[in-house]
Amino acid sequence: MFENLSSKIEKALHTLRGKGSITDINVAETVKEVRKALLDADVSYPIAKEFTDKVKAEAMGRNVISSIEPGQMMVKIVHEELTKLMGSEAVDINIKGQPAVVLVAGLQGSGKTTFSAKLANMLKTKKAKSVMLVAGDVYRPAAISQLQTLGQQIGVPVYTEEGSKNPVQIAQNAVKEARLKGLNVVIVDTAGRLAVDDEMMNEIAALKRELQPQETLFVVDSMTGQDAVNTAKAFNDRIDYDGVVLTKLDGDTRGGAALTIRYTVQKPIKFVGVGEKMDALDVFHPDRMANRILGMGDVVSLVERAQEQYDEMEARKIQKKLMHNEYNFEDFLSQVAQIKKMGSMKDLVGMIPGMDKLTKNVEISDDAFKPIEAMIGSMTPYERQNPGCLNGSRKQRIAAGSGRTIQELNRFLKQFDDTRKMMKMVSKNGGKLPMRKRR
Repeated sequence: MFENLSSKIEKALHTLRGKGSITDINVAETVKEVRKALLDADVSYPIAKEFTDKVKAEAMGRNVISSIEPGQMMVKIVHEELTKLMGSEAVDINIKGQPAVVLVAGLQGSGKTTFSAKLANMLKTKKAKSVMLVAGDVYRPAAISQLQTLGQQIGVPVYTEEGSKNPVQIAQNAVKEARLKGLNVVIVDTAGRLAVDDEMMNEIAALKRELQPQETLFVVDSMTGQDAVNTAKAFNDRIDYDGVVLTKLDGDTRGGAALTIRYTVQKPIKFVGVGEKMDALDVFHPDRMANRILGMGDVVSLVERAQEQYDEMEARKIQKKLMHNEYNFEDFLSQVAQIKKMGSMKDLVGMIPGMDKLTKNVEISDDAFKPIEAMIGSMTPYERQNPGCLNGSRKQRIAAGSGRTIQELNRFLKQFDDTRKMMKMVSKNGGKLPMRKRR
């Protein structure tokens, strides 16, 4: 996410490092490079120019604190302006009403259907809401079946009307049924087109007029670059939506859409899609996104994800096992499963400050744990529960069964043993690493 933009802005800000003070010359040079980085990221020239003019004015008008280097001050200023550009603060979805109606609009292929299911899953699991999905795309049978499949996957009912070609009537009937069943939220997935046209706009406008939704969200593929901004403006001019959803931010996107949609339509970005899984949907936080663009990571989001998967009873059980030297491979697998639920490995690594630089040219695969899972899966239940029993012949059988070499198995066993010892020491010290003795 934003790899190219991040590296170019960092390079631009590097100009001021080691300088004794901020001057017209070094600020102008830095701002020029920041503007180039934004233009390369598909930010329109007027917005890039206005942004960098603000950065320059702020830098020249601010007295540099003696303890802060000019480079650090410029990073702070760019961070502040990036945050303002993207909306300053997170804006929550409005689901007040019984039921609350959420209308989802956008072009075909933008990810509306997948987003609708992800939002339903988020509201169900994180806000304990009862949700109904509505298949309002009457032109593509594949869209209806896709929504039904996703609804089944997350345990959310999907309302459909076979043979009906009236999306407004379908949606109205769905809301009536949801009200009778006492459901909290109705999410209406609508039809899209390959490009903006009058027929689509008339239909989405009619849906909004008749349903009077509490929330209208515009879904846009962030990989379409500046076209995404133009489409967002066209939709907003017609239906005056409440917020924007950016999908495919985990892809090879230049980031211009995320930076400028909020500025162009004056509507908040509310959610970002960061993967294909049903839980790969994040609330958009402008300050955290600015952190990631400037290579500062996003520790807050990382901790939030960890807390969502954190099982306190399981943690106590693990701690007890560590203290009695009973931590085994099954416990290890359980913790791996919790880590995998937090999201893609590349996304998680990007949230750790500084790691984006260290892993810039390293391929981080979600399959990283598969060799370990294969080795543990090739063990007998007794072996998984008793790590110390692995002798030479057992190792040969496990290596052959998992398709790994003896060297790979031994390396994993050593890492497992080192991890177990470290976790035991941390547990004994109340969550802190033990201090090394000075020689």
